[in-house]
Amino acid sequence: MSPKKDTTQPATGPDLSDIQKMGYEEAREELVRTVAKLEAGGTALEESLALWERGEALANRCEQWLDGARERLEAARERREEAEDQG
Repeated sequence: MSPKKDTTQPATGPDLSDIQKMGYEEAREELVRTVAKLEAGGTALEESLALWERGEALANRCEQWLDGARERLEAARERREEAEDQG
């Protein structure tokens, strides 16, 4: 008896390269739509997995924007405090 051949295709995720170009609002809006699709159900497993992966990437992009904004605010506060200490 010969071994069974694996006829499944290798797992490849969706192309997520466009997400890195998105602004915060655009990524957030698409994330909301993606979550709504997942919550509604009725999608095939492969599509659900692709939606989940895209949602994770969108959430990460939003987090990058928020982290950057937080860093900018902290830097501005430090500059203000330094100016107040000097003045």
